[in-house]
Amino acid sequence: MQDHLLEDPALLLLKGHKFLDFDLKIAAQQIAARQKAKNKLPTFTAHPKVIFPGSLSVEQSSSEQTAEFKAKFVGGELLVDLTGGLGVDIFFMGRKFREAIYVEKQEELVEIAAHNFQQLSGAPETYTVIHSDGMDFLRKTKRYVDWLYVDPARRDVQNRKLYKLSDYEPDVRRHWDLIKSKAKHVMIKSSPMLDIKEALHDLPEVQQVVVIAIKNDVKEVLLIWKDSDHEADVEISAFDLHISPESGFDFTLEEEANNQVNYSLPAVYLIEPNAALLKAGGFKTFANRFGLSKLHPNTHLYTSPEFPGEVPGKVFTIIREIKLDKKELRRHFPSGQINVIVRNHPLKADVLKKKYGLKDGGADYLIAVKTMDERNRVYWCRRLG
Repeated sequence: MQDHLLEDPALLLLKGHKFLDFDLKIAAQQIAARQKAKNKLPTFTAHPKVIFPGSLSVEQSSSEQTAEFKAKFVGGELLVDLTGGLGVDIFFMGRKFREAIYVEKQEELVEIAAHNFQQLSGAPETYTVIHSDGMDFLRKTKRYVDWLYVDPARRDVQNRKLYKLSDYEPDVRRHWDLIKSKAKHVMIKSSPMLDIKEALHDLPEVQQVVVIAIKNDVKEVLLIWKDSDHEADVEISAFDLHISPESGFDFTLEEEANNQVNYSLPAVYLIEPNAALLKAGGFKTFANRFGLSKLHPNTHLYTSPEFPGEVPGKVFTIIREIKLDKKELRRHFPSGQINVIVRNHPLKADVLKKKYGLKDGGADYLIAVKTMDERNRVYWCRRLG
């Protein structure tokens, strides 16, 4: 396997090799997994003796970057991961604990995790691997856990992605009382498509929501609960690990609800918050914190006559308003190359590009929006920074 890491696994199978004393198909699968996970799981793929399960388990696992980031929120004596999977999360989070228990109901994953923890960890005795359904384990254990981690399965039997907490396996809503009774803290990893307001309605005792993005692509939404008699408003944090893994945009639901926002037609600059902040829903707080005006209640773009400085988002300078007219667009962009952003506009980005023969590229942007006067407008802009 190590001798053929850079080769095409399919071609290796086609060539065939006589008199092998191992299963060539399994070796090819291991090579393919390492190639696909090279950037996502560099520690795992770099180790020559680590074993990978099927491609779906690798695809659904957390990245090392998000797993290491989650470790910043936890610590203590005992961590239990009820849905161990490939073991990426508990491997990195477990470094913050004296003991980490990996629980998984798929026997193959259990065997692979036990092997990999021995290979990867400088303190393999930290990790205990248990073959069990997570909820069955909770019912039977008498131990009280510092942190309980749950990453429910989010695909149905047809392998379709699921977004509601009630559709996940295990259903954390149904088991919530059991989960709370066994831990001081609980962290639930959910889909980036999770409706945060709906999730907080389903689990009203959750005190913290963390949105994690990488390169402006939301990867995870975490729901965190701690056993406390102190009632506090829900705190929401939005992080983009590629930009600044140490600083996020923090606000509370009460702050967002009480903030007032000014509306304005586009001035000199347009500002688009990053994807994590948009997912978190801090629309009015973002405007107030950076002294910006919003274009429309449902258009999550902002404007300012002055350069806004360091903001968690993209800043554009407006060159001019432009009509969606084929002749005018061809006159300004003869190559048809210009990036397109659409926010609260009747035409979706792909439809707009197809209709007017445009393709993404270059330094300039067409930004199509609905403004406070209920008009649909398009602006020719240039991104700064």
